[in-house]
Parts: sequence; structure tokens; C-alpha cells
Amino acid sequence: MKKILLLLIGLCIINVKAIPSSSIVMDVDSGRILYQNNAYEKKLIASTTKIMTFVVAYEYARDFLDVYVEAGDEVFKMYGTSIYISYKEKMLLKDLLYGLMLRSGNDAAVVIANFVGGSEEGFVKLMNKKAQSLGMNNTVFNNPHGLDEETKNYSTAYDMALLSSYASRIPFYEQVTGTKYYQVQTEEKAYSWTNRNKMIFMYPNFKTGKTGYTPSAGKTFVSSSEKDNLHLTIVTLNDNNIYETHRMLYEEMFSQYHNTLLLSKDDFSIAYPNMYIKKNIYYPLKNNEKTEIKIVFNDNNSTVVGQVVISLHNEEIIRENIYYRENKIDNNKKENIFMKIKKIWQKLF
Repeated sequence: MKKILLLLIGLCIINVKAIPSSSIVMDVDSGRILYQNNAYEKKLIASTTKIMTFVVAYEYARDFLDVYVEAGDEVFKMYGTSIYISYKEKMLLKDLLYGLMLRSGNDAAVVIANFVGGSEEGFVKLMNKKAQSLGMNNTVFNNPHGLDEETKNYSTAYDMALLSSYASRIPFYEQVTGTKYYQVQTEEKAYSWTNRNKMIFMYPNFKTGKTGYTPSAGKTFVSSSEKDNLHLTIVTLNDNNIYETHRMLYEEMFSQYHNTLLLSKDDFSIAYPNMYIKKNIYYPLKNNEKTEIKIVFNDNNSTVVGQVVISLHNEEIIRENIYYRENKIDNNKKENIFMKIKKIWQKLF
């Protein structure tokens, strides 16, 4: 019989008022969905597209951030929000990424795309490849900027939350999108940029984010915030009141959920020195969910004694192996494994 450690966590209904958009609240670290409303409905995403543009550019060209990039004739066809880089003007790739995110520069997007991907078409292929690798199965990118009069980018709130969770773990993305003011000097002119994302000036726990708007998509917003070691991301698509919606959802979720230590690797090793897990296991829980956790333990004779499996509605969320430090363990000690692990849980809960 396969030996596992099973944790079953009940689902609680989030008591928030209806949000007039496609929206989701996701825990960045575990991926748990704390709230969703039409989160799997495909919608135009406008300039929140630029999160993927940033991720792809950074991952493919992180060694070239301090390289000058020359703007080509691709800038002539751009309109809407721009950094107003001139034809043949040279700017550091790093600075173009700041202009992309702080000023939502459509011209910056196409200059970056041509530099990193060789062409916009080549770069878009990289965007879609990355989307698939992240599990963004209902997302299609057709341009790097989000304008939707000629080509259109579609995604869902759920898919964009996956992207935001991934991007939020990139320190440079957090640095750039968390910047309020930025100045750039090229050989042609000086730039002074203020972050267009007003949430950074309104909400003290703000970490990352990108806004977007087109008449067809409406207002879109992807953000993340952290409080008391709980790191959340929120996505709203086609919402006229993006900042108030995000503020309200953050306050509601931070008041209800706590990033709870489910299993400590140090306590585990103290309780049974011949066994270990490789990391602490945390999960966002309401206070009343702690009593719903159940644990079942069975051991075996291999190096891996079993697994910690966290499930929500019978759907696996987290799986972590439990290892023997030694291949051979006295049978009498094995009989005491469950009781010692049980004491760990009594200590935690």
C-alpha cells in the first residue's frame, strides 16, 4: 500500500460583495484561489499584456539589460500610451523595460520585441510559448503591447493570475513595477517618468502591478500585495473601478486569511531525526479551517517514507516527499512515527 500523509482542507465561501467584472484573488505561493468571479471567461486584456512582454524580454535578454537598443521604424505605427522614443534614438534595454511598465509605452513594447525576438512575430511566438509553459491554456497573444484594433490578445483572469504569480517572483519585475519615479537620459533627450499605476501611491502593501485600457477591453488591472507573509495577486478585467475593487478585495482577504505553517521541517526532524522534509509547508487558511485538517500516515521501506499531500475539494494542491535519513530503521521506531508526527500537529494547531 502506498504510504502518504494526507491533509484534507475544507473550502469556505468568501463573503465579499459581487465584483462587476471578471476577477480573481490568488495566493502567489500556493496558487490557492481565495475568490473568483467569471475567472475563466476569455476577455481582451489591453496593456496588462505588457507583463508577459516584460517576462519574455527579461528571461531571454537579462544579460543585455545595459545594452543600448536603437528604435527602428516600428515606432511610427504606434499610438496611445508611449514613452515617445524617437526613430534611431538609442536607449538601454533596462530603461525601455521601465518605460514599458511605468508609462505603458506601446512604442517601448515594439522596440523591445524587435530587439529580443528579431521581429514582433518572433517575439509573439516566445510570448505564447511562455504562456503555455505557465499553464495559461486560454490565452493567445498576437502583439506585445495590447492594442486591439488590428490584432487582439485574449486571456482570462485565472491565466493572468498565473502570470502575475510567476512574474512577482522575479526580483527585477518587483523592482520595476514597484518604482514610483524614474529618470532616463539618452543622447537626444531626458525623460522623467511617474508610474501610471495609482495603486502604488494609494495602498501601502502594494508590491507589483500593471494597468491597461482600450475602449474594447475596458479597464484591466493586475496587481500583487503582501501583508503578514501572505502574498496575494488580484486580476480584474473590464472593471470601471479597478483601484477600489483591488483595495477592497485585498482588505477583505488579508482580514480573513493567514499564511499558516502546516508542516515545519525543523520540528519534523526534531520529532524524528531519521526523517526529514526539504522545506516548510505554508498554506493560506481561515482560522476555522485549521480544525478541518486531517492527517493520515503510513510508512514504507524505501528512501521516501511517504508524502504530504494537500487537497482542496479532492484536487491536489501541494505534494511534498518525506525522506529517511537512513535506509534502515528499527521496526519499533517505525511504529512510533505516527504518534510523533501527531504531536507536531498538536503543537501547530
